[in-house]
Amino acid sequence: MSRHAERTYRAVTAVQRRIANPLMRRSPLQTLLETTGRVSGLPRRTPVGGRRVGDAFWLVSEFGERSQYVRNIRADPRVRVRIRGRWHTGTAHPLPEDDPVARLRSLPRMNSAAVRAVGAGLLTVRVDLDG
Repeated sequence: MSRHAERTYRAVTAVQRRIANPLMRRSPLQTLLETTGRVSGLPRRTPVGGRRVGDAFWLVSEFGERSQYVRNIRADPRVRVRIRGRWHTGTAHPLPEDDPVARLRSLPRMNSAAVRAVGAGLLTVRVDLDG
């Protein structure tokens, strides 16, 4: 990762962790991805932008494999997603073979623009929702 990308990663994750995520988690309509902490075993809720298509929820991780929620998914792919205030269980699948830039074009515009602006090492994630 370039020096610029590393600085961007550190700055963005600091703002997300301390300011943006705590505020967005409180919004009842914010989409949340709940993973299980790979070390703590505790639920970890991360605000995400994505879209449900049939029985799958699609999102793009802005920092790919470096994202804590992707690392948690690798350890335990069972997740929950809160979409429009309703929780759904499912199994998450990181998809390195998918084109994340093309995928962003099919996802909500505001979030996609932010992911493209600050992201490095984008990674598509599909959550197969249960029933």
